[in-house]
Amino acid sequence: MKFSEMPYQRPDIPALREKLEALRARIEGAQSADEAERAYRESDALSQQYATATSLAYIRHSIDTRDAFYDAENAFADENEPVVKEMAQAVNLALLRSPFRKELEARLGEVLFTNLEIEVRSFSPQNLALMQEENRLQSEYQKLYASALADWEGAKLPLPKLGPYKQSGDRATRRRAYEAEGRWFDAHREELDALYDALVRNRTQQARNMGHESYLPLGYDRLGRNCYGIQEVEAFRDQIAQDLVPIVNGVRAAQARRLGLTSLALYDSTVSFPDGNAAPQGTAEEILEKGHAMYRELSPETAEFADFLWGNELLDVRSKEGKAPGGYCTEIPAYGAPFIFSNFNGTSDDVDVLTHEAGHAFAAYRAMRRGIPSDLWTPTMDAAEVHSMSMEFLTAPWHERFFGPAVRKYELAHCEDALTFIPYGCMVDEFQHRMYENPTLTPEQRNAVWLDLEKKYRPWMDLSGLPFYGRGAGWQRQLHIYLFPLYYIDYCMAQTVAFQFWMASLADRGGAWARYLRFVDGGGAKTFASLVEDAGLCLPYAPGCIRKVGGEVAQWLTDNAR
Repeated sequence: MKFSEMPYQRPDIPALREKLEALRARIEGAQSADEAERAYRESDALSQQYATATSLAYIRHSIDTRDAFYDAENAFADENEPVVKEMAQAVNLALLRSPFRKELEARLGEVLFTNLEIEVRSFSPQNLALMQEENRLQSEYQKLYASALADWEGAKLPLPKLGPYKQSGDRATRRRAYEAEGRWFDAHREELDALYDALVRNRTQQARNMGHESYLPLGYDRLGRNCYGIQEVEAFRDQIAQDLVPIVNGVRAAQARRLGLTSLALYDSTVSFPDGNAAPQGTAEEILEKGHAMYRELSPETAEFADFLWGNELLDVRSKEGKAPGGYCTEIPAYGAPFIFSNFNGTSDDVDVLTHEAGHAFAAYRAMRRGIPSDLWTPTMDAAEVHSMSMEFLTAPWHERFFGPAVRKYELAHCEDALTFIPYGCMVDEFQHRMYENPTLTPEQRNAVWLDLEKKYRPWMDLSGLPFYGRGAGWQRQLHIYLFPLYYIDYCMAQTVAFQFWMASLADRGGAWARYLRFVDGGGAKTFASLVEDAGLCLPYAPGCIRKVGGEVAQWLTDNAR
């Protein structure tokens, strides 16, 4: 069914409660593993129906945040999400306590039960009101960001449409674009500070209600991290600071030399060549058509997926007023449909959307057709990001279709950007850890922490003289810090694994694709560590991994920059 034809109906919360309560009772009274499993699968079907409605409301709201109907429906979902979570927890607890648990683990997998235990301990009815407030604050931030219009040469532009100017070959134009963006954030400084302060205090109180000193343990549980913890993340960040930052420092120095500069300002970092970055050729419609053709040729599996996606209006990628910022992939379970949302802006980011978000969508498409419970569709977010980041590189043979003679420029810049992103991602992660360890910091103190971390992770970056960025508030444009706490290091770990899939594909393309497909189809039945090890790759936080992977990528850059 096409997206425009998918009907929306507000979920009946009392009816859902009654049905889930009956299924909980059936699991508790089951006389066999078969009975318990049937009741669990029926509860999962109800969860999918509910998720379909809330997903449709969220997508349509983010496509146009000014739409009063879907704004109200999204608010309804925000308010009731904690309530539904409480209902689902009762079913999960019944399954975990089932006398047939061992048989159920053999059928459904031990990881499912580990994940359910984590989910149960990450929720408390005591936090219902706080969770509702958290959802409201997050939506308020997203609506504020979506309303952003920058003053540009006598016109008002949505921030994503500054993208081409931020990548202009003219340095003065780049600076003016960053200044225009920064002025909007400065004009909304008090609102942004107040929203984040409220979110940090809210999440901290939720954690304390559950016996934690800070939000960090609760945040890790809510991300479902089931094979590593804070110590492993710290070890990973330490490797990045010690082994990768020096490599990236050299990459940025080479970039400065190409641009004829002695050092890089923030507004230089987005440009890799003095005559400008590689831009995709053609209109948005032509880029989408090329993407469809690419996936039809990549493999039989991606051909089937692409026909479904493009044939059912499951991409909304053009930027417009009122549209939420950023990009994402989500699922509409009742229709077995992934959905890609983005904001095309005429830069290489448009192609990256068709590879990155389509990597998520491809994994979701396959998972939703295997007849497994939705709890097993998706692994933890670190592994899920491997799906997308690897696809960015595994589609390399088709990049020339998008960029023509500029393809080598694109591939060099894409690799450099992927490598230099990792220290930035670690900076975002450490910033969030510091915020939740010190929840009473003032806005000025938070900005000071960010500037301190800039020196640690991006010592090559000059922020002086810029509004917003120069005072250390650049973190406020990073959606994840407000909307998805502690979900950013996942990108960094995933990029490390994606680089390994890419290197494997350069040696044996067919073998690398087969390994990638097995990784994707592992879904949520395996931990991140198991998926990586089963693919014959090194875990990002294992000693020496970053030195090895960083060295291989740096060598590729050296060889291909000649």
